[in-house]
Amino acid sequence: IVNRKGVLYGMIAFAPNNGTLNIHNLDSVKIMVAELVQQCDIVIVSFHGGAEGGGHAHVPRKNEYYMDENRGDVYAFAHAAIDAGADIVFGHGPHIPRGIELYNDRIIAYSLGNFCTYSRFGLGGAAGMAPMLEITADIEGKFLEGRIISFKQEGEGGPIPDKERKAQNEIAQLSQADFPESLLIFKENGKIIRAPFTPQ
Repeated sequence: IVNRKGVLYGMIAFAPNNGTLNIHNLDSVKIMVAELVQQCDIVIVSFHGGAEGGGHAHVPRKNEYYMDENRGDVYAFAHAAIDAGADIVFGHGPHIPRGIELYNDRIIAYSLGNFCTYSRFGLGGAAGMAPMLEITADIEGKFLEGRIISFKQEGEGGPIPDKERKAQNEIAQLSQADFPESLLIFKENGKIIRAPFTPQ
């Protein structure tokens, strides 16, 4: 729990690995997130989950496996966390960007890929994309707007700005493909806004 200018931010993280808070036990996830909600103004959930590599850019809405390890149903996990009161969910694990969803007025980023990685990690294709996500929410945690800032990695020395905005474009395409029901609009300048409300 961090106090930043009078706002209490609670952070909690889950993974499928031994010695971590278990991403598979959704009942336990809900209890722990709900306990943090009682103590904080904004609750941020992080998870390590989902299959790895370029062939796993889409969120399948079922358990994912990588090298015989159950890496969790990240869609069910993220929704359970939001249902328990979380305000933002940040995912990682696949080493490539995945889509972003707006669920119950809260943002879920299913994978922000790699950011400052080299040496034994391959950085070809989507693995070299290094997005940074900036989120603005109200004091209740409801999403107001966001921005994807695209970086890239070409080896040692850390991420550098990507003028081609590949990470931004990749996330926008995946978001629209995987979450067509999500009311997000991705602008060419990287900005993310809510779709305007249209009465039925």
